[in-house]
Amino acid sequence: MPSVVKINVLTVPEEMRRELEKRFAGRAGMVESADGFEWFELLRPVEGSDRYLVYTRWRSEEDFRRWQESRAFQAGHAQAAAEGGAQGHGHGQGHGHGQGHGHGQGHGHGQGGPAATDAELWSFEVVESAGPKSAGPEEA
Repeated sequence: MPSVVKINVLTVPEEMRRELEKRFAGRAGMVESADGFEWFELLRPVEGSDRYLVYTRWRSEEDFRRWQESRAFQAGHAQAAAEGGAQGHGHGQGHGHGQGHGHGQGHGHGQGGPAATDAELWSFEVVESAGPKSAGPEEA
């Protein structure tokens, strides 16, 4: 079964970029301990876009859904909603708005409220993947 990729597209105004990145830096490994989690990256826009990409890769769709239903996920997002308002941004169901993992909401550091003004979830299956080739012994 191929891995699945979830890309959360967050629209972040210029004045909230530093806050969003600070919230991610303080996320304390919340997703890394989830069963089936494979990879996470926060991608900052560099070419005139205001959209950050939050890339996570999972062993399966079931693992992703199990993480969404976990107590750690729910507790983190309940706290975010209480501190930042009810608007959720993140890895939700379907392709629209949903619950996130702290990046769109206040967690007691910096400015309260959502850092993102919009969120969209893209879902993919990994069809092909490649990494760097390992260097073999040098030829004499």
